[in-house]
Amino acid sequence: MVDAPPWLRRASDGGVTLTIHAQPGAKRTEVVGLHGEALKIRLAAPPVDGKANAVLTGFLAECLGVPRVAVRILSGESSRHKIVWVEAASDAALRRLLPPG
Repeated sequence: MVDAPPWLRRASDGGVTLTIHAQPGAKRTEVVGLHGEALKIRLAAPPVDGKANAVLTGFLAECLGVPRVAVRILSGESSRHKIVWVEAASDAALRRLLPPG
C-alpha cells in the first residue's frame, strides 16, 4: 500500500500491525470508520471472557484471507484500544478493511 492509513503499519517481519478501536456489544460485526487514528470495528459479541477478542480476530482473519492463527492481539486485550498483528496480509486484502466513504 503506497499511502498507508495511520492505523496500518508494516512490520519488519513481513506482517502488519493494525491499531483498532473495538466496540463490543453491537448487533453485527463490521468496520464502521475511524476513531482518531484507529480503525473502528463494531463487534457482535460482549466484552466478557475474551468473546469480543475472539470475534475480532476471526473477523480480521476472514476479511484478510489469512488463517485465524495469523492474527494476534499484541496489546489491549482488556481494552477497546488494541494493537493487532497480522501475518502476510496482501495489499488487496488490506484495502477491504478501508472504512466506508
